[in-house]
Amino acid sequence: MDYLWLKAFHIMAIVTWFSGLFYLPRLFVYHAETRDTEGNERFKVMERKLYRGITTPSMVVVIGLGIALLSLNPAYYMSQPWMHAKLLLVTLLIVFHFFCGYHLKQFANDNNQKSHVYFRVFNELPVLALIGVIILVVVKPFSG
Repeated sequence: MDYLWLKAFHIMAIVTWFSGLFYLPRLFVYHAETRDTEGNERFKVMERKLYRGITTPSMVVVIGLGIALLSLNPAYYMSQPWMHAKLLLVTLLIVFHFFCGYHLKQFANDNNQKSHVYFRVFNELPVLALIGVIILVVVKPFSG
């Protein structure tokens, strides 16, 4: 597949993945505030469908297309300090993704111990990573 097609589909997958990384913690905020059984069960379904049906498959596509893009010129990309920093942020985003899965299981088992305030802060973490990734990819700091 042509580089530009890979890049286009990679960006589309990133947008989809981030939609889940932004919205799932926001659902956790509202879920943590919910006191009624009906609302609690509704949030469980919404969170599960978002995580399993959209966010996780999107992450897999992002990783697969990212590896495909890297494989087109690995000597160049892996010699660039900005790429190492970007890959570190992507790794942290993957950890964040699975931490969302942990919180999802806590809610699913009615065992959440975190407040809505915690999830409001937690919700902002992928924003910071996204800012970093965009700056690294567009500006390419640390390049010679």
